[in-house]
Amino acid sequence: MSDATFEDGAEKPLRLKALDGEDLGVLSGLIQDAIFPATEIKWDRTARRFAILLNRFRWEDAPKAEARNRTYERVQSVIVIEDAMAVQSQGVDPRDKDMVLSILSVSFDKGTDGGGYVELTLAGDGAIRVQVEALEVILKDVTRPYGAPSKAKPEHDA
Repeated sequence: MSDATFEDGAEKPLRLKALDGEDLGVLSGLIQDAIFPATEIKWDRTARRFAILLNRFRWEDAPKAEARNRTYERVQSVIVIEDAMAVQSQGVDPRDKDMVLSILSVSFDKGTDGGGYVELTLAGDGAIRVQVEALEVILKDVTRPYGAPSKAKPEHDA
């Protein structure tokens, strides 16, 4: 049996779960450059569930788009953080209907007894920190892919 590759998921919706830091690193790469309005951030204290509906760049499809000279794609996805006990943010106002945010990375700062903090680093010095009892993060594509409005692949300075 071999490890999965980006190409394995290129034509199918992603449905992934991270239960450790290594898994979360994979999810972080897949949602890098995802954009979302601040109004799509939801925290259900009773259910202990934090979620964001985001527009994810399809990194797993980018090599095919380049090889076939076709438009890059995005897809609406939801990222869900289970066992969320507390949420803190910096530079984020979930009531601001005009605020659009972009995810740079997601990491886990391990605490004691399996708990810790899931940290979403956002462009423009923003951040969201979710205290969790245990690490369980789910990424699920919820729509069909669509052509990236910018028609460009996100670029980053080295």
